[in-house]
Amino acid sequence: MPEIIKADGSKEQFDQKRLHLSLVHAGAGEYTARNVSENISKSVHYGMHTHEIYKRAFTLLRKETRPVAARYALRRALLELGPSGHPFEDFVARIFEKEGWTVEWRKVIQGKCVPHEVDVYAHKNGQTMAAELKYHNTANYKTDVKVALYVKARFEDIWSCSPNAQTCPVERGFLITNTKFTSQAIKYANCAGMELIGWGYPYKGSLYERMCTTKVYPITALTHPTKAEKKLLIDAGIVSCDMLRERRETLSKLNFSPKRVGNILAEADALLALPHPYSYARKSES
Repeated sequence: MPEIIKADGSKEQFDQKRLHLSLVHAGAGEYTARNVSENISKSVHYGMHTHEIYKRAFTLLRKETRPVAARYALRRALLELGPSGHPFEDFVARIFEKEGWTVEWRKVIQGKCVPHEVDVYAHKNGQTMAAELKYHNTANYKTDVKVALYVKARFEDIWSCSPNAQTCPVERGFLITNTKFTSQAIKYANCAGMELIGWGYPYKGSLYERMCTTKVYPITALTHPTKAEKKLLIDAGIVSCDMLRERRETLSKLNFSPKRVGNILAEADALLALPHPYSYARKSES
């Protein structure tokens, strides 16, 4: 198989089985996944970028089933929540809410030395947590050890504060990103006792898995709305598909035509109805 170029510039051999499995995880049936992966493998050449392979797979998948194509595009959809990090903060907070946490956004907590504004503060069943979020607009940008060191230092100042002076307790500290972590960042966080959540990390409890488990998918994953329409929805405070279903009247208020309202809501409902990708994986492996 020819070598292809990854988002970070490194090279690896194209793996048709890996592409096939990613399509199955998105929800494509065996027949569709096999046809799409075989079709693309015939056109892969040396030096081809993974982004180009993704675009071809997405285009073919969208012709077959838009909801599956939407879930296949989740990683890129997160990149479209920007350019600021606020929509991503609201999106992550929504995930924690669906997991049963009571969430506060951008809360100021007194540390031993200085006050700190944390992006997400939440509590559940007597546990409290604070999360610092790092949002990136490009897939090849990884959160590195310098960021991990900085965030851990902030948590240490919070944890060192006298209980009498601290504005609210924090037992668990998270660093969350929409992309990946460097190996050094992961090594440091594991050693220092800071929890990480990123794309594909940790193996159980990654951002992707949490999205699929809670069925909180970014509004930008939908294929029917245009980029301009997605921005209108984000500006209206709708950052996920389940929020759109709860606030469907917003589409009419934003002057979407009845036909477009129907198409967009139908796609969102179908995406939210997809089974967890692990069920596809188990079926594929059996």
